[in-house]
Amino acid sequence: FGTDLSDDNKKQIWVPPGFAHGFLTLTDVADFEYKCTDYYDSSDERAIIWNDADLNISWPISFGPELSPKDAVALNFCDVFA
Repeated sequence: FGTDLSDDNKKQIWVPPGFAHGFLTLTDVADFEYKCTDYYDSSDERAIIWNDADLNISWPISFGPELSPKDAVALNFCDVFA
């Protein structure tokens, strides 16, 4: 599932607790905010590599994205919960 979120369309997306989610900014500047159901706990956090072959996500880009340090060392989906 994917959708465009923008200042123009005012859309939001709800991700249930425990579900994997990712985002890609298509502009040089973007504000991204989370609304959470509980306090942040870094021990609950996992990172899945953006181009995982098993997930086969069709990102709307033609080149590799600039990744955060955490995402740069993310694991394949099958290895995250192994």
